[in-house]
Amino acid sequence: MIKNHIDKRFLYLVAAAIWGVSGLIIAIKGIRAYTAMPADELWWLCLITLGVLISFIWMFRRIVNRYCNLIAALPDKTTIGHTFPLRGWVLIVCMSSLGIALKFIPCIPAEFTASFYSGLGPALVVAGCLFVKKYMTR
Repeated sequence: MIKNHIDKRFLYLVAAAIWGVSGLIIAIKGIRAYTAMPADELWWLCLITLGVLISFIWMFRRIVNRYCNLIAALPDKTTIGHTFPLRGWVLIVCMSSLGIALKFIPCIPAEFTASFYSGLGPALVVAGCLFVKKYMTR
């Protein structure tokens, strides 16, 4: 089995791409859901979105720091699979699958989609930016 070894610094960019692109996709879905909302509901949906955004940024900052410490501890040359531990890859697959499944559940209200996705998406983009920052400083 041939393994392609890369500089471990590249793993920060891989993580940034995974988190950032996912965040952009989710944010776009949330914004599209907002456009279908009546104008009188937007103020409280924005408050919920702000709460979701702050909560996820707080949580993702800790996760990014943990993953960056794991990457920093790797040998200088490693494989792309070491970007996250196995548990991290499983979490990514499960969360992506759940996000796709939520789209097909008819009882999920549009208000939930708008506020949750509009908070989660930008928080993932911020996490991606934190990975880029670690890449640039290491």
